[in-house]
Amino acid sequence: MNITIVLVQPEIPGNTGAVGRTCVALGMELVLIHPLGFTITDKRVKRSGLDYWPHVQLSEYASWDAFLADRAPRDAQLFLFEEFGSTSFYEPDYPDDAILVFGRETKGIPPDIIACHPGRLFHLPMRSDVIRSLNLANTVSAAAYQALRGKL
Repeated sequence: MNITIVLVQPEIPGNTGAVGRTCVALGMELVLIHPLGFTITDKRVKRSGLDYWPHVQLSEYASWDAFLADRAPRDAQLFLFEEFGSTSFYEPDYPDDAILVFGRETKGIPPDIIACHPGRLFHLPMRSDVIRSLNLANTVSAAAYQALRGKL
């Protein structure tokens, strides 16, 4: 099982640290797509990741295109999470090599990435209409556990 979490241009170091901690707990790789809104050595990243940060299986790419060129993922591997995604994250069967993609905290996944992957947008259902979206780290955790449902 090689599920990968991708954060595209994350802005908040604490979220990235918390996501890294989740990745360690679930044996998932964390991929960061630059530019980042902080330096990876930022103490706030490590504070959120606690003493688990050295155990994060971390890869970094200068851009989404560099990531695609290196990894060459199948379209069916990609699960892009956006508040306006047309499909609930409960619906798909996640392959063992799924790539779960999340965007910036303030702007989400860049539109050019979304345009290249039609039909691959997913959302976490919410009961309240006063909430636009969940915190990035919470969303990643929920999606990661859903992708592993029945496999833990």
